[in-house]
Amino acid sequence: MKRLWNRVLPSSLAGQLVGLILVAIVATQLFSLWLFTDERRLAMLELAGGRVVARTAALVELLDDTPVELHDQIRRAASSPLTYYWISDRPALSRSGSGATVQRIRRALIEEIGTQRQIRTQIGRNVELPRRSRHRNHISGARVSGANDSSARNRARPTRVIPLVVAMSVQLNSGRWLNMSASLNMQRGSLERVLVSVGLMAVATILIIVFTVRRLTRPLRNLAKAADQLGRGGEGSQVIEAGPREIRSAINAFNIMQERLTRYVQDRTSMLAAISHDLRTPITSLRIRAEFVDDEENRNRISATLDEMQRMVEATLAFARDEANREPQSRVDLGEFLDAIVTDYQDMGKPVRLDATPAQDGERTIVSFRPIAVKRALRNLIDNAVRYGNEAAIACSVDGDLVSITISDGGPGIPEERLEEVFEPFLRLEASRSEKTGGIGLGLAIARSNIHAHGGTLTLKNRQEGGLMAIVQLPRAAQ
Repeated sequence: MKRLWNRVLPSSLAGQLVGLILVAIVATQLFSLWLFTDERRLAMLELAGGRVVARTAALVELLDDTPVELHDQIRRAASSPLTYYWISDRPALSRSGSGATVQRIRRALIEEIGTQRQIRTQIGRNVELPRRSRHRNHISGARVSGANDSSARNRARPTRVIPLVVAMSVQLNSGRWLNMSASLNMQRGSLERVLVSVGLMAVATILIIVFTVRRLTRPLRNLAKAADQLGRGGEGSQVIEAGPREIRSAINAFNIMQERLTRYVQDRTSMLAAISHDLRTPITSLRIRAEFVDDEENRNRISATLDEMQRMVEATLAFARDEANREPQSRVDLGEFLDAIVTDYQDMGKPVRLDATPAQDGERTIVSFRPIAVKRALRNLIDNAVRYGNEAAIACSVDGDLVSITISDGGPGIPEERLEEVFEPFLRLEASRSEKTGGIGLGLAIARSNIHAHGGTLTLKNRQEGGLMAIVQLPRAAQ
């Protein structure tokens, strides 16, 4: 049910607001239509009942005051396409109906003609009347049984109505019964008008909500864009504070956080560069002093240690310089970019090959990143694959908005429990991967830092057939 709801419910704020408000509008309009229809029906009954009562009361008094031989002529003159009178020896209604409206009409008739007569009234869509005396609605195109008024039939016009019958039987002074059947026509046009009204209201609501939400969420889109740029390691830019108070407060907090974070990273990078630079002098001094050590074996060990420290300092300085002087992002054809890297290694006689790229299938994959930084990260991974796995196989694939670059080797791999540990600076696992000493332990740390700065990920995974696989995922630029 939750999955179905997530599929039906729009993902955008404007879509959700439009959907919820439309549901509310339709629900309230349907409820209002139900109330309106019921009130309209009652109002029509009250109005029609008042006219019928007055007309019937006047007809009863007229019939009581005229000779019996004129009754048929009088009742035909009183009949109309919607109200039909006839006189019979028995009442057309066997009993009076129930309901507040029926009782009000009956009381109104009693007030007009008194309580000395028998009166029966009924209201409904299917009032039971004698078959030969049923009054049928001329407006609905049916003929009136027992009526000789041909002009009334000629005036009949077919239309869509809901017939509602008001019937009465009143006893005359002669003992006979005056029967009446009046048809109230409930037009069906109301539903169409309500639907048109709801449609116009829905369209107006959608336009207003879309315009308002887009105006209100524009600052949020700018904030999301700035946060994504900051997460990719881009230059932080102040977001203009706009929109409602809550959104302005969130943008202000983001600007402050961005400023503090940028200053913190810059301070740490500057401090790291300064320490590495200052270490050059004591290392050089120790190298000179090592030359005066008489024991050749100790002198060689001290020199090797100083050389290693020198490489660590140089690597740290290079890392700090890269962080301090970041290159601008560029749109790069990833297939050509990888092919150039592999060609460089092959020219040096290194066992590096390119297995698969989207460009081989005729599709260009454009990615936005800093080429030098990404090339350095990939070179570190390729160097590790060649050094510890004797070869490097590179492949690239596209999955939606992400591109994946895999670098595989044929070495012994890394213990599963240490796959994350190897990304720590200055950590080396030569004993577990090779007997040769290699690197200073900054290659993977620098590679992951560069990839994370682009909003991507770098993970290591042991292959089932043997060897290690480095998986680099980067966001794909819009085509």
